[in-house]
Amino acid sequence: MEPPVITEQSPLRLVVFPTDDISLKCEASGKPEVQFRWTRDGIHFKPKKEVGVTVHQAPHSGSFTITGNNSNFAQRFQGTYRCFASNKLGTAMSHEIQLMAEGAPKWPKEKVKPVEVEEGESVILPCHPPPSAEPLRIYWMNSKILHIKQDERVTMGQNGNLYFANVLTSDNHSDYICHAHFPGTRTIIQKEPIDLRVKATNSMIDRKPSLLFPTNASSHLVALQGQPLVLECIAEGFPTPTIKWLRPSGPMPADRVTYENHNKTLYLADVVEEDDGEYRCLAENSLGSDRHAYYVTVEAAPYWLHKPQSRLYGPGETARLDCQVQGRPEPEVTWRINGIPMEELAKDQKYRIQHGALILSNVQPSDTMVTQCEARNRHGVLLANAYIYVVQLPAKILTPDNETYLAVEGSTAYLLCKVFGAPVPSVQWLDKEGKTVLQDERFFPYTNGTLGIRDLQANDTGHYFCQAANDQNNVTIMANLQVKDATQITQGPQSTIKKKGSRVIFTCQASFDPSLQHSITWHRDGRNLQELGDSDKYFIEDGSLTIYSLDYSDQGNYSCVASTRLDVVKSRAELHVVGSPGPVPQLELSDHHLLKQNQVRLSWSPADDHNSPIEKYDIEFEDKEMAPEKWYSLGKVPGNQTSTTLKLSPYVHYTFRVTAINKYGPGEPSPASETVVTPEAAPEKNPVDVKGEGNETNNMVITWKPLRWMDWNAPQVQYRVQWRPQGTPGAWQEQIVSDPFLVVSNTSTFVPYEIKVQAINSQGKGPEPQVTIGYSGEDYPQARPQLEEVKILNSTTVLVKWWPVDPAQVKGHLLGYNVTYWLEGNQRKHSKRHIHKSHELVPANTTSIILGGLQPYSFYCLEVQAFNSRGLGPASEKNFSTPEGVPSQPEALHLECQSNTSLLLQWKPPLSHNGVLTGYVLSYYPLDDGGKEQLSFNLSNPELRAYNLTSLSPHLRYRFQLQATTNEGPGDSIMQEGGTMALSGPPDFGNVSAVAGENYSVVSWVPKEGRCNFGFQILFKPQRDEKADASILPQYVNYSQRSYTQWNLQPDTDYEIHLLKEHVVLRQISVRTNGTGRVRLPPPGFVNEGWFIGFVSAIILLLLILLILCFIKRSKGGKYSVKDKEDTQVDSEARPMKDETFGEYRPLQRQ
Repeated sequence: MEPPVITEQSPLRLVVFPTDDISLKCEASGKPEVQFRWTRDGIHFKPKKEVGVTVHQAPHSGSFTITGNNSNFAQRFQGTYRCFASNKLGTAMSHEIQLMAEGAPKWPKEKVKPVEVEEGESVILPCHPPPSAEPLRIYWMNSKILHIKQDERVTMGQNGNLYFANVLTSDNHSDYICHAHFPGTRTIIQKEPIDLRVKATNSMIDRKPSLLFPTNASSHLVALQGQPLVLECIAEGFPTPTIKWLRPSGPMPADRVTYENHNKTLYLADVVEEDDGEYRCLAENSLGSDRHAYYVTVEAAPYWLHKPQSRLYGPGETARLDCQVQGRPEPEVTWRINGIPMEELAKDQKYRIQHGALILSNVQPSDTMVTQCEARNRHGVLLANAYIYVVQLPAKILTPDNETYLAVEGSTAYLLCKVFGAPVPSVQWLDKEGKTVLQDERFFPYTNGTLGIRDLQANDTGHYFCQAANDQNNVTIMANLQVKDATQITQGPQSTIKKKGSRVIFTCQASFDPSLQHSITWHRDGRNLQELGDSDKYFIEDGSLTIYSLDYSDQGNYSCVASTRLDVVKSRAELHVVGSPGPVPQLELSDHHLLKQNQVRLSWSPADDHNSPIEKYDIEFEDKEMAPEKWYSLGKVPGNQTSTTLKLSPYVHYTFRVTAINKYGPGEPSPASETVVTPEAAPEKNPVDVKGEGNETNNMVITWKPLRWMDWNAPQVQYRVQWRPQGTPGAWQEQIVSDPFLVVSNTSTFVPYEIKVQAINSQGKGPEPQVTIGYSGEDYPQARPQLEEVKILNSTTVLVKWWPVDPAQVKGHLLGYNVTYWLEGNQRKHSKRHIHKSHELVPANTTSIILGGLQPYSFYCLEVQAFNSRGLGPASEKNFSTPEGVPSQPEALHLECQSNTSLLLQWKPPLSHNGVLTGYVLSYYPLDDGGKEQLSFNLSNPELRAYNLTSLSPHLRYRFQLQATTNEGPGDSIMQEGGTMALSGPPDFGNVSAVAGENYSVVSWVPKEGRCNFGFQILFKPQRDEKADASILPQYVNYSQRSYTQWNLQPDTDYEIHLLKEHVVLRQISVRTNGTGRVRLPPPGFVNEGWFIGFVSAIILLLLILLILCFIKRSKGGKYSVKDKEDTQVDSEARPMKDETFGEYRPLQRQ
């Protein structure tokens, strides 16, 4: 059994045309099978009895079709139809179906007169198409079926009329034709052509705008909610007006508003209640304006707030059908039962209407019915059918038994228990002990039987029982609840600011229930990054997200999403990408009239600051004529400024660009502006850095820094050069040149001149130039500085003083003094090597210098010369000697163990004696015994190279210091640490090995680290009772030597090698030489070679020749000390000195 339900019906409004069949649909379902009936205009209508009506014989259908035999048949069936579908359970009702018949469209006969108008005036060409129930389309065409061009001046209105804001002679045509397209009949009809005649005039009169449509100042409109709103304003005037739209009552809904027909039409889509209010159009031209106010009221056809729903009820229940609607104006709501209005039914205490709801109390199976709720206002009608089906059914639980529900701690679980029955069963939830669970406030039931449990805890895991019961039976099912650990993000990503091009790492760590599969994904602005597939940009590993090569498009919100199938948690971080600003998008030049004053106003749109405030804008310009592709700065303005007035130079082709700058640097420059050219003018500047200097003794070269091209103020610039001797009141000599120099010839040497250089161009001269003093060419100085003294400060430093030179003798600008000095030799011997001269430059205002780093006990030569830019003058000479100093440290100090109580100290003398060596000071003290003082004694023999220390403690380690001395005292010490043989222990040679050739053998050993050096003997002794070779004697070697080579051995012979000290064998090894026989071989080497003997003879001969030459030189009076004979080695104390050469001289400061 099933009450009737309407399943298909015709639309509310049905328009038919002469050639169309009429089909009214009404189909319904239900058991038993439904019966259909119709009404027309409220009167019973029987389709089967009407001529030309065919009723559909299909089951569940009450539809019928009307077929006509003439063009007017449809008008006979016009009216409002309604269908009723009934069975024994009730009656369902269709909505009202309005049937409208429309004939073939025809334009009424009319005589169209020519329209005459004067050029510049406005005109309206009417269309007035025939009325139609369906929307139609209007087109204006000419006789060639070409559309009339529409623009701001010529417009077709929504009413189909063609409006001319002002006519032109080109509008003069005799075939303006309005076409109307009727989509329903698929017909296009046209109006009679209109002849528009335009009279030409020589004086078109300007006039302010006036509205052609609408014609009044204001109008009121009703807009339907959800439908579009179309407002139109068409104006006339000359010049052609422009239309603007305003909304004084609030902002325009920009997302739903479009402007069409050259701004004359405002189209507002999907009207809402908030669109209520005033809309104003404003027509403007240069002479004035006109306006129109539309006052829009938004109304609405009825719409559902709560639609009544069909339901099953059990006996004794209360049925409630809610019917809540809204609309403007307020809809009228009526109720029907089985298609019969409530007021026509007998009054029954069961029925009552309360707050728009139909309520039936204590329903019984006989109360089964179909109800209708109908709401209507002037904009439409709503209808809903809903049945009340009263049945008796036992309680049944539709949810499967023993379902398992999974949820996480802290969430809400929903245990389902969907029940069915009539009367509706009551539902209660019990725990495993049979007690209700609703005692806990966290448990709450729903009307559909579902049990909700909020703020889940781990101990909520268990079995729950749903029990459903009505007056016929009760049933129970079990639900299993498992509460899992909630997912938690233990470390989420942090918001950060990063620079463009860098990388950022977001970290995310989470904890999950171990029994659940889980995942960590990353999202940007809600989108999964893994779905983007950009592996070069995003790298995800172990829950961390790395973003490489950051760009501004990468900034946004990044979320870490930790999820299982039961819960999802998120942690969000915001990424800001900073960097230098974006380019300034647009430049605009204005106030071009200021170019005559060499000014212009530059405006620009702000650049994107890329999340760092713009600090300033840099304004640059380029002159494509004079310096293409080279930009010059005009200055900077604050970052909150977007315009400035620029002061320009005359005759420059200015093209501007602007660059934004923030703390990360400058951005990309803006596109170049248009080019402006400033007018020519006389120079405003003169050259700078004017100089007069001679490059010969009889000339003067005048030079200056030429003007930059942007200071020329004209296409070309020249220079007016003037000069005269200083102090001469006579006339100036002058010459005009293009190059930035002038050579004045035939001058006296080093004479001062007054010089002026002035810029000139085709527009005049620059300002009066300043006078500069220049000089003609210089000559070499003739003055010789007079030395005052050479004062010895210490053994390595002297102070040199001299008197200033006479400026008149300098023959130029005195740039300073050149001090040259060099070592001739020390007082023990003269140097016999190449002399290296050192130079020091002294400023002109200084007449002394301290020369340091000299060799003690040495002879020096000194020269002082004045110099100018021409070169050096004559030198003053002086010799001096440095006193004796202390020597440097001895070159080496070695320790050699002699016994358990003695050590042999060996050394090399100092490299630099710095005087006459008088001996040595030897000091030593034990390192391991803090109680003993240092022992020190003098060795007065300067030739001594070794000393044997006795009576040393066998078990102590000593530190030895050795200093060389002169008459000035001891010099720096050399130190060495060590002990006696007893401290080092028995001699340890480590791994002793020997390798052999035919007549030699090499013995090697590894000295123990920290072991003192000592001497021992190596003896090679033949084996097998062979007679010892008398020529092989024991050889003395040092422990630190590491190896020894023995020559003169016999081939193919076994030898015992003994390492001996004081006739005691320390180590013994064997070796066998190579070869097949015993041959006496000379020791290998080159001393017996003939070429070596000849080479040594040649060396001896050369030495004899050198000795003879030295003897001859000394006999000629050389000032050399007799002590030179004592030393034949090259003087190691002679320090190389820097030999500088002189090129260009200039004043120097002392370093």
